[in-house]
Amino acid sequence: MSVDASASPLLESDLLRTFVAIADSGSFSRAAQQVHRTPAAVSLQIKRLEQQLGCRLFERDARRTRLTLDGERLLGYARRLVQLNAEALSAFARPALSGRVILGTADDVGTRVLPTVLSDFARAYPAVQVDVLVGRSLELRTAVDRGELDLALLTTSMQPAVGRDLIVHCEPLVWAACDAALAWQRRPLPVCLAAEGCPWRAQALHALSQAGIAYRIAYVSEHYAGQRAALLADLAVAPLPRSLVRRPLREVPSEAGLPPLGSYQVCLARRSGTNVMVDRLAEHVIAALEKL
Repeated sequence: MSVDASASPLLESDLLRTFVAIADSGSFSRAAQQVHRTPAAVSLQIKRLEQQLGCRLFERDARRTRLTLDGERLLGYARRLVQLNAEALSAFARPALSGRVILGTADDVGTRVLPTVLSDFARAYPAVQVDVLVGRSLELRTAVDRGELDLALLTTSMQPAVGRDLIVHCEPLVWAACDAALAWQRRPLPVCLAAEGCPWRAQALHALSQAGIAYRIAYVSEHYAGQRAALLADLAVAPLPRSLVRRPLREVPSEAGLPPLGSYQVCLARRSGTNVMVDRLAEHVIAALEKL
């Protein structure tokens, strides 16, 4: 059945947005969550779109939802129309907030949360520019005190000063090595650490000294990527947050006899006299850390 374009109403953005959500998720129920509608409402939307176009867009069975040939043909157009609609709205939007926020972060924290934080914040506040500085926690703390940073995510093994910083994440530190590694069996124990001032370094060396385990610092890197490379090469073991230990890395087995490391904290420091922009970015950072 063909459609008379001159006589037909325009395609509705809401219908196309729902159509794209189903195509991407492969499910009417998952798409319903994305577009904040009930599954029944989503089904009605697709029925309206199919009636308008005069063709079926999806094949549904007990296992999956698939696009028909007509659905595949529509998908490219639908994506472009939805994107153009969003661009048009953005071009005329008047964001409530505008300006610049400078965020500092330690490398290990930034690796895990910044992609999500920056993406979500940019969508919510497109007129706010976020500049990011990655550095050591001690240096970032000083930069906040000097007013050079608006916010900073700092790693610490100690309680922050009361009323100064906010603890936003706490997690166990564990000994990590490559899967099937031999480094943890060697003596003196080869360890991979960051430079002086890193709380993980201090906790690891203190624990080894207290346990009377001979060690040597075999590899030093300020960045998680460098430490991970050393572990994958089986050059050393390293103290890492448990959430960073993913295959092919593993926790060193308990039979290795390495001492427990305790926990570490991530704190959010902010300069005095911050504004609403900084508050909103802080909320996004805290929400992302809660998901770790």
